[in-house]
Amino acid sequence: MELLAVGAAVASGHLVAGLLAPASSPFVAVGDAVVRLSPQPVVEFAKSAFGTADKPVLLAGTAVLLVLAGALAGLAARRRPLPGTVAVAVLGAVSAAAVLTAPALQPPDVVAPLVALVIGLLTQLGLHRAARSAAAAPAAADPAGAAAPDAPMPGGGPVATPVRRRSVLAGASAAVALGSLVAGGSGVALAASGRGIAESRSALTRRLAAARLTERAPAVPESAGFARFGTVPFVTSNADFYRIDVALRIPAVRAEDWSLRIHGRVDRELTLGVDDLLARPLVERTITMTCVSNTVGGNLVSTANFVGVDLAPLLLEAGVDPGADQIVSTSRDGWTAGTPTATVLEPGRGAMLAIGMNGEALPVEHGFPVRMVVPGLYGYVSATKWLTEIELTTFADRTVYWRDRGWAERAPIKTQCRIDSPTGFSQQAAGAVRVAGVAWAQPVGVAQVEVRADDGPWVRAELGTEVNPNTWRMWTAELDLGPGNHILTARATDRRGLTQTEERVDPIPDGATGWPSVIVTVA
Repeated sequence: MELLAVGAAVASGHLVAGLLAPASSPFVAVGDAVVRLSPQPVVEFAKSAFGTADKPVLLAGTAVLLVLAGALAGLAARRRPLPGTVAVAVLGAVSAAAVLTAPALQPPDVVAPLVALVIGLLTQLGLHRAARSAAAAPAAADPAGAAAPDAPMPGGGPVATPVRRRSVLAGASAAVALGSLVAGGSGVALAASGRGIAESRSALTRRLAAARLTERAPAVPESAGFARFGTVPFVTSNADFYRIDVALRIPAVRAEDWSLRIHGRVDRELTLGVDDLLARPLVERTITMTCVSNTVGGNLVSTANFVGVDLAPLLLEAGVDPGADQIVSTSRDGWTAGTPTATVLEPGRGAMLAIGMNGEALPVEHGFPVRMVVPGLYGYVSATKWLTEIELTTFADRTVYWRDRGWAERAPIKTQCRIDSPTGFSQQAAGAVRVAGVAWAQPVGVAQVEVRADDGPWVRAELGTEVNPNTWRMWTAELDLGPGNHILTARATDRRGLTQTEERVDPIPDGATGWPSVIVTVA
């Protein structure tokens, strides 16, 4: 009964959240709270173990814990309902606390957890009341004089009452279960509908297609890539672009409803809508973005053509206080990032407010309608999605999400490379073995990549044509390998002459280092 009550609470809260405010779903809010409160080693373990599947895994784990909690509450309430009532109330209070302590709490958000708590308690008490009524029901006589199902049998008391009780409970339980499925499914459908987001994206995509760009990204030449040798495509499709963030429920904001506030240590505050951005000079740039959680040889790096407006002129228009060394950007879900002001204002840096990505409006999961993109910095300090606010402040006066969790204050991207082909533990024919991969060193660019087998001499790789210093660069080389197992290793050097270090360092606090390597078998 308690398990059904927990299910009814979760489903009703999800339904109300779908109607009023999707982010206020108690189920999702508990998952968000777990992300916010988890120790940093736990967060990094989840990223390394599950990658971009960390969110589904977390939600599945939350569901399993709720089922276990409901089952344990049911065992505790076998003799009397009070322990079950307390357990349901505690679970409801925990979910309400998760919603009410969310960084981006809005007044409508309080409704869903309150409804969930009330429905959970009413369901639990109602099921216990139905069970007691069935057990205490008097025997009834059959109109024809035969013994009714609950009538005393000859020589003994009523023996069919447990059957009647089970029947009543089964009917009530089935009704609760069915109602929970309908309510929860409706909540999922309402949340998935996006409240007109798909239509808003389509309309913005059409406007971007018709807009005149003052700066267009040059076409990527065929010589820039080595896909024929096993590297990834030079421009990453939107579907394959890596996604790392802390949002279990993707914020849903129509372009028509979006606004950005620029405030803090500025001469004048600015409030901008999408129309204001589209009225400004639009630029298109090919940019490689890199996640600080990327391990050596990892795939949390992607490249896209972004369309948007330059960020520096907007800040200069607002009038930046010379002492404001930090830009704090805030996401719709309350997440914050701190970006060095000097980096954004640096001539030629290309920091932008992106509206489009690879020929269409930003995908919802990548920040629709507007996100920040600052080349050369890891995403946790530069790439705020679902952007709603920019505050000019100082590093001394304001802390942000990941800095509170032990990450570095400033995070320039480190020179790195990766081996895409051959894959680890693959079989290769003896002789010339083709090795290929990618390297990146934003914003200075890659000057050289070298590869070797075992402890042999370094062989300089052929580089693909450089598109611009803010993008990755493909490379390929041939190694003459004899039979046996071999360790293939690569390293990159940037245009400053800095070669990536061999020393292996974990991503925390400012990015991983080390040479990528794979083991192959040559026969």
